[in-house]
Amino acid sequence: EVHVVESGGGSVQAGGSLTLSCVFSGSTISRYCMGWFRQTSSGMKREGVAILDSDGDTTYEDSVRGRFIISQDSAKNTLHLVMNNLKPEDTALYYCAAADECARPLFWLLAKPEDYTYWGQGTQVTVSS
Repeated sequence: EVHVVESGGGSVQAGGSLTLSCVFSGSTISRYCMGWFRQTSSGMKREGVAILDSDGDTTYEDSVRGRFIISQDSAKNTLHLVMNNLKPEDTALYYCAAADECARPLFWLLAKPEDYTYWGQGTQVTVSS
C-alpha cells in the first residue's frame, strides 16, 4: 500500500526559503507521476504547484516558476520542493501527491488534482510580509 508523508513546512518571512520533503513508501517513487499541490483555505480547490513525471520532465505553475524547484531522490524514495524567495501569497497547506501515470500533458495536470490517487496529510507553509 502506497503512503505519502510530507514534512518541512513552517513560518518564514517574505524572501525566505523552505524545502518540503515527501517520503514515499509502498512502491518505487520513480514509477509515478508526482506533484506538489497547495490549498489556501478549506473548501478551496487544490492547485498544482509543480509536477515531475517518471521521465524527469517538470512543469511549474506560473507564479512559482523560477522560484520553486521540484526534484526526486530515488535512492531515498523522496520528493522535494525547494521554495525560494517566498511571498505571502505562497501561504497555504502544501500536499504531495502521486498518480500511477501522467495521463495528460504536464501543464494540464496542475489543474487536475483529481487525477492523483495518493495524497499526504499536508504541511503548512506560512509566509509573513
